Amino acid sequence: MTDTFPQRVFSGVQPTGNLHLGNYLGAIVNFVAMQKTYDCIYCVVDLHAITVPISVWGGPAALKQATREVTAAFLAAGIDPVKSIVFNQSQVSTHAELTWVFNCVARMGWLSRMTQFKEKAGKDRENASVGLFDYPVLMAADILAYRATHVPVGDDQKQHLELARDIAIKFNNDFGEWIAEKGHPNGFFPVTEPMITGPATRVMSLRDGTKKMSKSDPSDYSRINLTDDADTIAQKVRKAKTDPEPLPSETDGLKTRPEADNLVGIYAALSGLSKEAVLRDHGGSQFSAFKPALADLAVEKLSPIAGEMRRLLADPGHIDRILGDGANRAAAVAGETFRGVKDILGFLQSR
Repeated sequence: MTDTFPQRVFSGVQPTGNLHLGNYLGAIVNFVAMQKTYDCIYCVVDLHAITVPISVWGGPAALKQATREVTAAFLAAGIDPVKSIVFNQSQVSTHAELTWVFNCVARMGWLSRMTQFKEKAGKDRENASVGLFDYPVLMAADILAYRATHVPVGDDQKQHLELARDIAIKFNNDFGEWIAEKGHPNGFFPVTEPMITGPATRVMSLRDGTKKMSKSDPSDYSRINLTDDADTIAQKVRKAKTDPEPLPSETDGLKTRPEADNLVGIYAALSGLSKEAVLRDHGGSQFSAFKPALADLAVEKLSPIAGEMRRLLADPGHIDRILGDGANRAAAVAGETFRGVKDILGFLQSR
């Protein structure tokens, strides 16, 4: 069905502070590349940020700062706010409005099966916010407000994208007769396709190769923050956990060595090489030789981003103007979509 829709990418990043290497390699570096071939919309999803207690997102001042930091990271990494649309979610009311429509399309059973809600709510689910439970429906509205055909997703968001696809299919089916009358014989919403790219889409902790790199890890040495300076980046790589064996010559040798696999994957992603190519160059090397090479590469790739982020954050008004302009452009696209939805549903609206 998606071949009848313009090819458009939508993706969002939560403004929860401390963007790190995992965010960069797992998402942002791919956002930059996608600009070359797709119409791209990139959103700082601040409505999603408040689905958890205030102690997590830190309150109004922290949320504003984190929103600007994500935007600065987008821009410093190479996202062009003229070519692509860059905005924060709360400035475009269609996200919330379309969520209500989709709440009336989605089913409780679908949401009850969302594993991420179970993980985040833990044992005290009765105390979780309705927003946390309904988070995947808002995500579906984020995507479908722009009738996006593709979404870059990590493993932890695949289930949410499946829900967005289910909602699109059910809306198209439930209102098929009226959708066709409005001139959309192939459905009003596309069935969005996932995009999973790159050799390091899931970056693991530098202290434990079995755990995902995370801002919530108490050890700052578990991650490389995008704001780290060159000395800090190099030190964190040198202190990264490894095992005593040399690097293998083939990727099969990484299967039972999570820390080695993680560092090779990071090198591959930063250099634009495959893991196989990295091991052709470094297989048989001790980590005492490989880590300095990785540190030099990480500093080369990440230090300019950190410097540009600091420059941008020194002028918050400039960032806010970029977000405001992006919000106006996003609202024009999303507003057209929602007017179509209201027309299909029979809502009266001014012309």
